[in-house]
Parts: sequence; structure tokens; C-alpha cells
Amino acid sequence: MPGNHNPRERTMVDIPSFRNGMALLASAVNVITTDGPQGLAGFTATAVSSVTDQPPTLLVCMNRASYTHPLFTGNGVLCVNVLTEAQKDVSAIFADRQATLEERFAKVGWSRLQTGSPVLEGAMVSFDCRITHTHDAGSHSIFICDVVGLQQSQSSAGLVYFNRSYHGIGPQAAGVPAM
Repeated sequence: MPGNHNPRERTMVDIPSFRNGMALLASAVNVITTDGPQGLAGFTATAVSSVTDQPPTLLVCMNRASYTHPLFTGNGVLCVNVLTEAQKDVSAIFADRQATLEERFAKVGWSRLQTGSPVLEGAMVSFDCRITHTHDAGSHSIFICDVVGLQQSQSSAGLVYFNRSYHGIGPQAAGVPAM
């Protein structure tokens, strides 16, 4: 009967339809890194978002089945490295499931800020964070992270993932000189 919708009933779309729809949501390409007592780790992610600026807080989603998940939760820190258009190869390195963590980090330059998590050289911006809360949702953990440090480059051409491929975005990507 119309108007008698129970908000607790969950109607779900099928997974392929959801994935196809999400492929049309452009997202910044990030490499998420950590280091600490549990060890060095990093992965490519698009599921990153601002939560609030008071205090500066981000969220990062990570598959709990990932072998690096315990390293992130155990270290309690991470760095969100927002990639530039010129760093497509860095995204591929950190998404390559065949590459060891040592191989991934050996192929890029990096430094550290407050938490000790790797800050990738040349990233558009790097947000150094402490994980303050973890929430599980389906197959993933949502890390709520306080931003304790930040490093920004001079690049103005970002990298987004849209419709299952990389795209440059910003004035330099469009062939317009940076101001």
C-alpha cells in the first residue's frame, strides 16, 4: 500500500549495478600509507573524504580482508597522499597486489611528518593523520582520522579516477598554465 513504507526494510541493488554506478563518481586518487610498530604499508584508494574542519578530520575506507589492514589498525596512524596527474604510475605501484610492500616503497621517494607515516614526494597534498575511530561497514573499515600535519606541493594538476580510467584535472591538465 502506498505511503506505508517501512524505513527499516533494506532494498539493495545488485553489486555489478552498484559498481557500475560508482564508476561514474569521479574521485581523487590517493595513496594511503602507514608506519609504526606493526610495520610499513600502503595502498591506493579513492574512498577518502573530508568529515569536518573543526577539528580537521578525514575518513578513509579500507577493505578489512586486505593483508595490510592489521598494520593500519595496529599503527593507529596514516597519511593520505593525494596524487598529481604525473603520479599515475605511483597509483599503479600501490595498487599492484603482486608487488611487495618493500618494492612499492623502494620505487618512490618519501619522507615523514609528525606521525611517521610515509609522505610521498611530489604528492599534491599529504594529510598526516591519527586514526581516532574505526567503524565497520560491510566489507570495509571506515577510519576517522584527525589531521595533525599537512604538506602541500606546487602542482595544480590533480589525478581523478572516473569511468574506470585515470584523468587529469585542473589548469595544468587542461593545458592552461598555472597561476
